[in-house]
Amino acid sequence: MSVYGVNKLIHGVGFIEDIMIMHGLPSFFAYGVFAGEIIAPIMLMLGFRTRLAGLIFAANCFTAMVLAQTANIFKPNDFGGWALELLVIYMLVGISFFFAGSGKYSVSTANKWD
Repeated sequence: MSVYGVNKLIHGVGFIEDIMIMHGLPSFFAYGVFAGEIIAPIMLMLGFRTRLAGLIFAANCFTAMVLAQTANIFKPNDFGGWALELLVIYMLVGISFFFAGSGKYSVSTANKWD
């Protein structure tokens, strides 16, 4: 997901602001994508507050699915698979980090969010 976040850093989040406005949400919510696509993956890679990062990551994926991909929920992709397959896999990985934590290989281990 950090690749998508870097792309949004370079090119901006204007299209996400448009989606937020279209759904009746404030446009500044679009900047929350940076938490889910840049900060949370870095936290996961470092093993810092892994449960919190997994929750943010999964929430970001769920939000993208609900706001931007609702038309594709029951559609196949060009190869016959589910159109939302990768996004759902990312979301499930985030949920698994939330429930499992980081284990013994992490930067921090003393907090309940690790």
